Amino acid sequence: MAKTYSNKINKIRSFALALIFIGVIVMYGGIFFRDNPIVMLIFITLGMLSILFSMVVYFWIGMLSTKAVVVTCPNCEKQTKVLGRVDMCMYCREPLTLDPNLEGKEFNEDYNKKKKESAQN
Repeated sequence: MAKTYSNKINKIRSFALALIFIGVIVMYGGIFFRDNPIVMLIFITLGMLSILFSMVVYFWIGMLSTKAVVVTCPNCEKQTKVLGRVDMCMYCREPLTLDPNLEGKEFNEDYNKKKKESAQN
């Protein structure tokens, strides 16, 4: 089974959206404990923390998105944002790179990871 890739910005936004849904579901779970106010308060607090963390993630990806390089996708010719050395088009999932050394190579997200350079004496 081939691994599916997607744009990094969209991945992080999807994670933040999932946190919102998880928080709402956890808060609704507190309704089942109406008879025990302490347990109900714990569920509501956990749900609110999840939603607040989602807000932090949305703020962070918004700030990161402003620093992303805007390029025109050669496949669909729409403007998309690239984070790191390699990324996918937000619309057509075309592999994109800003590094001329990686052009023509097979797409791999590991190109974005910084390699530990050995100390040279």
